[in-house]
Amino acid sequence: MTALFSRVLPRRPAGAPKSPRERTWKNLSPVPKLLILTQLAFNIGFYAVLPFLAEHLGTAIGMAGWMVGFVLGLRTFSQQGLFVVGGWLVDRYGVRPIVLAGCALRVAGFAWLGYAEETWAVIGAVLLIGFAAALFSPAVESEAARQAVVWEQAGHGPRTRVLALFSAAGQAGAFVGPLLGALLLAVDFPTACLAGAAVFVLVLAGHARLMPQHIPGRVRTRAHGGLRVLLRNRRFLALCCAYGSYLLAYNQLYLALPDEVQRATGSQSALSWLFALASLLAVCAQLPVTRWAGDRLDLRRSMAVGLLLIAAGFAVVAAARPAAWTGMVGLLPATGYVVLLTLGQMLIVPAARAWVPDLAEDGRLGLYTGALSSVSGLIVLLGSSATGFLLDLGLPAAVPWLVLAALPALAVALLPHRPEGAEGGEDGVPAR
Repeated sequence: MTALFSRVLPRRPAGAPKSPRERTWKNLSPVPKLLILTQLAFNIGFYAVLPFLAEHLGTAIGMAGWMVGFVLGLRTFSQQGLFVVGGWLVDRYGVRPIVLAGCALRVAGFAWLGYAEETWAVIGAVLLIGFAAALFSPAVESEAARQAVVWEQAGHGPRTRVLALFSAAGQAGAFVGPLLGALLLAVDFPTACLAGAAVFVLVLAGHARLMPQHIPGRVRTRAHGGLRVLLRNRRFLALCCAYGSYLLAYNQLYLALPDEVQRATGSQSALSWLFALASLLAVCAQLPVTRWAGDRLDLRRSMAVGLLLIAAGFAVVAAARPAAWTGMVGLLPATGYVVLLTLGQMLIVPAARAWVPDLAEDGRLGLYTGALSSVSGLIVLLGSSATGFLLDLGLPAAVPWLVLAALPALAVALLPHRPEGAEGGEDGVPAR
């Protein structure tokens, strides 16, 4: 995986100074490097299948639009909604066993999905796929956040640089995954699913061999009662709700965007290229955007700007829909939406992940990381079903996109403010 990740880094002439991305990567210890490479592999396997799931459910299986939206939302909820369970298990049992269990379940889920034809079988496979991620993602994300804090405390630089590299690796996987999936779909959908499963077999083998049983500095907690304290943490819950609005907007890449691409071109063949554009933009621009934001914005402002950019992306499509452009010109609004959504994502995701350690109790980082996704997963479950229903109502073309634009714009008001007297981030921790 190291060789694969190195290929997504831009080559530099001999003797030229190293880029910040290369300097960050070189100075990392083995554990965060493994976590970053894991995120790369996760997304290759995941995006080889998911971007094409809505079309498969609608055409090959014949599901109604509302049911497609419900299944996609159910997949997200079974993943994001159960992150809190995975995070609690990580705090109790450690990173390695939870990652291994999650990868094994993801392999089984992808294999099942490839051959599922009845609605109940599709739902069962989707639930298994989601729960698998609810195990391994909180493990990887919480440990990446903890390692980023260790990096910052050691004086290497802002924690968001490590988390930006983590996000860029995920976007590199999201770039490769749809291209791989598009090639494999030339054979059939089961082949794409089996290829995704094979990637997770490799991740499982890598963690079984390389991830230590006990990571230095990671404390396992046996005490109960963490959830009650979390539910009283209003500032953290406000962050969860704002992050959930972002995740609902991001989920429209799989629901509203395919519908728009189909309308504009008569097929969804351009979808994989739009996914590739988003991923390539994030791979190339994530660290420069993070450096820019770190010099000018605290964590709250970074998330606010990101949410407003996402709202602008939906508004671009809404403004263009009455014209009913088709062909290559018709793809321009969708392209603008993808670009603005990606720019917003680059601001929101590292900032939110960097914020969680400042709001979490000691020894409960896995639980809080999981809860961040669980609350947002509930929002996506409700919002995706509503969006699918909204798209099927036959309303004026711009209305669904205007509704989607309003949600992230309103979410800016939900973002918690810094404590009075804080210099930079929460609890006096510099916001980077």
